[in-house]
Amino acid sequence: MPATSPAHHQRRRRRTNRLLATVAGVLTVGALAAAALPGSATAGENHGNKGKARDHGRYQDVQLLSFNDLHGNLEPPSGSSGRVTELQHDGTTKTVDAGGVEYLATHLREAREGNRYSITAAGGDMVGASPLLSGLFHDEPTIEALNKLDLDVTSVGNHEFDEGAAELGRLQNGGCHPTEGCYTDKEFKGADFPYLAANVLDEKTGKPVLKPYWVWKKQGVKVGFIGVTLEGTPDIVSAEGVKGLTFKDEVETIDKYAKELQRRGVKSIVALIHEGGFPASSAYNYDCDSPGAGDGISGPIADIAKNITPQVDALVTGHTHNAYACTIPDPAGKPRTVTSAASFGRLYTDTTLTYDRATGDIARTAVKSANHVVTRDVPKAPDMTALIDKWNTLAAPIGNRPIGYISGDIVRDGTESPLGDLIADAQLAYGRTLDAETDLALMNPGGIRASLTHAAGGAEGDGVVTFAEAFTVQPFANTVNLQDFTGAQVIQALKEQVSGPNEAAPKILQISGGLTYTLDLTKTGADRVVTDSIKLNGSAIDPTATYRVATNSFLAGGGDGFPTLGQGTNDLVGEDDLAALEQYLTANSTPTSPIAPPKADRITIVR
Repeated sequence: MPATSPAHHQRRRRRTNRLLATVAGVLTVGALAAAALPGSATAGENHGNKGKARDHGRYQDVQLLSFNDLHGNLEPPSGSSGRVTELQHDGTTKTVDAGGVEYLATHLREAREGNRYSITAAGGDMVGASPLLSGLFHDEPTIEALNKLDLDVTSVGNHEFDEGAAELGRLQNGGCHPTEGCYTDKEFKGADFPYLAANVLDEKTGKPVLKPYWVWKKQGVKVGFIGVTLEGTPDIVSAEGVKGLTFKDEVETIDKYAKELQRRGVKSIVALIHEGGFPASSAYNYDCDSPGAGDGISGPIADIAKNITPQVDALVTGHTHNAYACTIPDPAGKPRTVTSAASFGRLYTDTTLTYDRATGDIARTAVKSANHVVTRDVPKAPDMTALIDKWNTLAAPIGNRPIGYISGDIVRDGTESPLGDLIADAQLAYGRTLDAETDLALMNPGGIRASLTHAAGGAEGDGVVTFAEAFTVQPFANTVNLQDFTGAQVIQALKEQVSGPNEAAPKILQISGGLTYTLDLTKTGADRVVTDSIKLNGSAIDPTATYRVATNSFLAGGGDGFPTLGQGTNDLVGEDDLAALEQYLTANSTPTSPIAPPKADRITIVR
């Protein structure tokens, strides 16, 4: 049982000085070339002595370490979620195991060694959609870990709003959970670092729900940080999570606060933006400036970067879980660094911002940046090991419980994934326990956060699925909802996968057994879903008939760009989707008869 909450604590004073731990580490380096500074001072002249030579000169190198989309992955993530792709000199690629805060702490501390001017920043989604170790405790363990990592500042991401603005405020300011109380004998102290939410406004007051910006200062050097999340956050978060909030345009918001910082005498500015792009290669060290600046990256961040005021000197981004260190020209045509460190703590970015003490601005031509792998061949940080052990002791009785058995990896990868099929089947089966007339189930791919791996993650044995592993797959606590739709609405919902807000980046729903159709990727828009091919148990969907459909509560609210799924009738709300998955695994597998990975052959794809 949670401990009783003591009296509200006095907030800790924010750290102004850092103890920099000296820890051995191995860095794997990607590169982004930098031009020379004016005169004899060059961007790299102090790299051999870690920033000491130019301390108090006109040009001062400021180290910016950054990462994004940690999602509470304190322990090393498993399967493909715990690897990165590395491009080799001969053009081939290899995968490298990466991630885990015990290793991230070691790498960051080693990178900071000798750098007196060092800032650590993040691009949002530090919490939310977290594995059980953090998610079971409403992400208090992750905030504690980030405090120990000496994180200075982060933007909010969409997942910071999974449990609403009030819960985000608790993570920032501290206090025990309003319903579950305190998990230990000490009250949760909250984040030592500021969460920035410049474009997230309270509907009633019109003001940001958290600080819009923050300024780092050291011996005359000032760097301002503006934090925003993507304007489309309400489309990908449950309605309850963003209730009472308004999300404004990223570019307009950053430009507004850049002017305010300039008025305050802060001319060096970094934007922390929880929105991202899609590099042409999945390799973290791919040169996305080849053949020209920004040529190798597409997606929302490309347009955002081209329009943000030139007063902003660098962009730390996230959301798409991709890795890149690019330059994209600003509106004045000057190159500007745009970075992302993939996700789950597998990478961090090391950016050198060369501060000109004479102007108070960044010498933009001298900025250089590279992503580095959080390899697991370095010593674990003992304080992180102790933190993980503490929370694992509390989580173990729940997390280690076996709930099912599988004969091989059941992955979430692909347009239609084996794990997506399994989850849709589980929700259909659960729906039929509530209403035997349930016809089909639809699952959003973004709600599937990890694969189920056959190899044991602990002492449970190969092929055993524990509650903790299932929690990592479906951590949102969405309910399974049953609704009635006409056949025409079912067809329209399937077409919304590839049209409207999903046309540019399709979101292919995972479907239960018996539902089949053809997805023709040679066509455009809604036509990519071939209407005449949509069948249920071999029979064409009747536009005038009524179908009972199981979805999660997020889709039932029209989330992920599926407005038609928000128009169902005769609602029946069941238990959470994780319970449905647990029941299905328990009922359909044993140690001697495990579940085999589904074939993922319900959608016929034409390319």
